[in-house]
Amino acid sequence: MFGCWSLQNADAANFSIYIHSQPGFVFDETTSRSRFFYNRQLSNSIQVAWGESSMIQAERLLFEAALEDPANQRFVLLSDSCVPLYNFSYIYNYMMASPRSYVDSFLDVKEGRYNPKMSPVIPKAKWRKGSQWISLVRSHAEVIVDDQVIFSVFKKFCKRRPPIDARKGKQNIMSELESELERRTLTYTEWNLSVTKMEREGWHPITFSYANAGPQRIKEIKDVNHVYYETEFRTEWCRANSTSVPCFLFARKFSRGAAMRLLSEGVVASFDITAFFDAPS
Repeated sequence: MFGCWSLQNADAANFSIYIHSQPGFVFDETTSRSRFFYNRQLSNSIQVAWGESSMIQAERLLFEAALEDPANQRFVLLSDSCVPLYNFSYIYNYMMASPRSYVDSFLDVKEGRYNPKMSPVIPKAKWRKGSQWISLVRSHAEVIVDDQVIFSVFKKFCKRRPPIDARKGKQNIMSELESELERRTLTYTEWNLSVTKMEREGWHPITFSYANAGPQRIKEIKDVNHVYYETEFRTEWCRANSTSVPCFLFARKFSRGAAMRLLSEGVVASFDITAFFDAPS
């Protein structure tokens, strides 16, 4: 979705796309209506299972591929259900103006996620929960790709599957980089916050449908200027150079119907919606 309308008027020299898809799947004129995706899939993609280490490994493969181009200085993870809230120019300037990465991070109060056997490599005092929808500066993407220490522990004890290149001498301890991070994500997710204990254990992101993806809802998301993390009693005010800015540049999860409404009503940006209905050649 992102490439379909946010990139159409963008300078191709200012972005590149890397796709981790099912092994063997090819994005071309027969499988995608968006030319931005043609032949952009990784040749070394792996089979991914939700909630397992393979998700981390797939993201590491994406960063590794993107790092091969020295022109790439910002790295953003998005899914096929994400939509941009602004045009490409605004998103580009917002991200390039900040010297920091955006990594959602907050205390996890649920027991059972942390395995004591992960210590001392990952001490409990450093254990955090966060969204996978991160945005990194180049040096931080390199840390993730080079890491062997942290990822190997996750793979063994968390059942979620990066390695250290001794030649690069990186220590790969993200906690030492906290002063270089914004502890928030740029991608908005709306959670189904159920009221009973049993239901809370099954919290999951709400999928926006045609009915609830109107201009007013999108405006409400764009107007958010702070995030409150209740487990830390912490309010993260969204600022750039001491100026208040919107917290979110993207939002998820949007169904095809919701995306159609955003496009047809010009909620995010102008777009020739008929392109969606042209049959692939």
